Order: sequence, then C-alpha cells, then structure tokens
Amino acid sequence: MTQSSLIRRLSLVAAAGFASLMATGAALAQAAPPAAMRETMAIGDEPGRVSTEEVIIREGAFARQLVYFRSNEPVGTLVIHTSERFLYLVLGNNRALRYGIGVGREGFTWSGLVRVSRKAEWPDWTPPPEMIQRQPYLPRFMAGGPGNPMGSRALYLGSTIYRIHGTNQPETIGHAVSSGCFRLANGDVIDLYSRVPAGTKVVIRHAAAL
Repeated sequence: MTQSSLIRRLSLVAAAGFASLMATGAALAQAAPPAAMRETMAIGDEPGRVSTEEVIIREGAFARQLVYFRSNEPVGTLVIHTSERFLYLVLGNNRALRYGIGVGREGFTWSGLVRVSRKAEWPDWTPPPEMIQRQPYLPRFMAGGPGNPMGSRALYLGSTIYRIHGTNQPETIGHAVSSGCFRLANGDVIDLYSRVPAGTKVVIRHAAAL
C-alpha cells in the first residue's frame, strides 16, 4: 500500500468516526431536553402510581415541625400561606405545627376563609369537568387507595371543589403543581387528619400578614 493510499484510508475512517459521534450526540440531545426546559415542565397527576401511607417529609424546611408563629386566630385554626408552601396548625402562645405543602400552580391559586366540611380516609377521586377538559386522559372516577392522587386522607374545604389531601407524588411538596388543592405527604396528612375535626376554621392567604 502506497503512502497516499494509506492517508486516504485513514481520512475515510476518521470521517466515519466523526459522523457516528455526531449522530450519537444528536440522539442524546433529542432524548434529554435542556435543563431549562426540564425545570419548566408541568407535573401532572399520576393515577395508579403507588405511594404508601408511611411517606413523611423528614428533612429540610418542609419537614413537619414546631415553629414560632404569631397569629390572632384561635387555637386549632389552620392557616395556609400559599407563597411560602406552608400550612400551620395554630397551637397558641405564638406556636404552631408547620407542614410543608404543595399548592396550586399559576392561575390556580386562591385565598379566603372556609371550614373543614368533612373528612375522608383513602378518599375516592372524581376529577371535576373543568379538570377533565384540561386533562382528558384522567379517569372519570378512581376508588381510594395507595395509587390514588388524593392520597391517604382528605379534608374537604367548605362547599368548594378544593381539599387538603395526601398525594402519591411526595416529591411535589414545596412546589406549585396542583389545580388549587393543598397536598401533603401521606404520613403528614394522616398526622394532620388526627388533629383536625370537621368544622375547623381554615384561612388561606397568599403570604403572611404583616
């Protein structure tokens, strides 16, 4: 083999390797969206995903904890600060039990004064018509259980369609992802459920009042 033939063959091999590398890179880029896109991707409900009742947020700011909390609300009141992603159970003497929560995403936040109208263990889920219209793939009805997006317990808020409930997506605690409901990890909502009777006053605010 002449020197010129060898050079031509090496050039062809290098070109083929480069083309293969470029094709592999393109495939990887198509499979994994950019980080910025992943951060803004919506998190939908996942009917059927199993999360047991023992799941509790144990570390970090969203772990259940006793905190200093100034409030004129009577003992036993629930105060929700949506912008902070916290629910407070007022204990009196400037103390409250604080739970990390998931809240309504942009366009689905709300505020007001309601009461717990009823309570349910492992509640059934019937997505309202407006949710079905937005997410037509959702089931029209789903019986309660570990795979239900409503989680292990639910506190129904007045005559609204909103609830404080558990979730089969505990990683969403601390985020704005819901259609207006307030979600806790299953173990945490079981704890709250045991402390809160029907008729409890619930105050929903966007942020702490000065």
